[in-house]
Amino acid sequence: MNEIIYDDITFEKHAFADLQITGKEFQSCTFKNCDFSNSRFLNNKFLDCTFEGCNLSLMKLEGSTLSSARFNNCKILGVIFSECQSFLFSVEFENCILDYSSFFGKKMVKTSFIQSSLKEVNFTQTNLSGSVFDQSDLLGAVFSGTDLTTVNFTTAFNYIIDPELSNIKKASFSTNGIVGLLMKYQIKIV
Repeated sequence: MNEIIYDDITFEKHAFADLQITGKEFQSCTFKNCDFSNSRFLNNKFLDCTFEGCNLSLMKLEGSTLSSARFNNCKILGVIFSECQSFLFSVEFENCILDYSSFFGKKMVKTSFIQSSLKEVNFTQTNLSGSVFDQSDLLGAVFSGTDLTTVNFTTAFNYIIDPELSNIKKASFSTNGIVGLLMKYQIKIV
C-alpha cells in the first residue's frame, strides 16, 4: 500500500491479515473476498466503501472513519466498532456474522442489520433509533442505556431487552418477541 489515497479501486482477494496500515484513505472502493483478520487499520478513512465476502475478524479500527460503509456476506467477529471515529459513522450489514463485536456508545441512527448474526454484540449506550433488525439473531446481545426508539424488531429473534434499561418508545416487536421483553420478570406466557 504505497499510495495515501485510493479512489474507486476494487481490491479482490487481497491478504491484509496481520498487517498494520495507517493513515490511508479509501474513497468509493470495493473489497471483494479480502482477508483483514487480525489486521490493524489505524486512523484510516473508508468513505462509501463496500466489503463483500470479506473476513474482518478481530480487525482493529482504532481512530478510523467508517462513513457509508456497506458489509455484505462478511465475517466480522470481535470487531470493536466503538474505537472508530464517531463523526460521520454510518454502516449497514447484510448476511454478516458480527458475533462478539461492540458498538458501545455509537450513534447509529437508521442502521440496517439484515439476515445477520449478532450474538453477544454490545449495544450498550448506542443510539439505534430508526434502525432495522430484519431476520437477525440477537442471542445474548446487550442492550443497556440504548436508544431503541422506532427500531423494527418484528422479524428479529433471540433478543432479551429490559424496557426499564433502554428506550423502546414506538419500537416494533412481533408477538413472539414479547417473551424477550418480559424475561426479567420470570413469568410464563402461554
